[in-house]
Amino acid sequence: MKIFVKDIMVTEFDTIRSDETVEKAIQMILNGKVRETGDKTASLMVLDKVMMFVGIITMADILYHLRPTFLNYGISGEQVSWDEQFDIAMKNLKGKEVRQLMSINIVGASVDEHLMVILDRMVKNNYHRLPVLKGGRPIGIVYISDIYFHFFS
Repeated sequence: MKIFVKDIMVTEFDTIRSDETVEKAIQMILNGKVRETGDKTASLMVLDKVMMFVGIITMADILYHLRPTFLNYGISGEQVSWDEQFDIAMKNLKGKEVRQLMSINIVGASVDEHLMVILDRMVKNNYHRLPVLKGGRPIGIVYISDIYFHFFS
């Protein structure tokens, strides 16, 4: 079966600049596009000043960084007085720039790659989405859910 990235990639996607605030990213995801599948935006492609792809910021990235860093050093969330800490964590998060939270070193896809090659890349790297790039600029995105429904519908 010959099926390529270009056959299922989504060409409407949300982007944000790496120097924007995390607060703006939060609002963009909250108010993001709803795709034909009914899936809502859960990530933004991150671009630099010349519109080149530099990473992706997801809801999971934002939620991970909402957690105070001291929780990464053996302290349990159950030991924290969240009445005070939550507001501090939220303020710290919203003031950061997207570049501080985004996932980087993401290997993109090209339009002419076979879908099984992309599926393999996504599974091995635990990616739920993969940017489709041309000359370092995003032209589309492939979602693992779209691959699933394409193969099994």
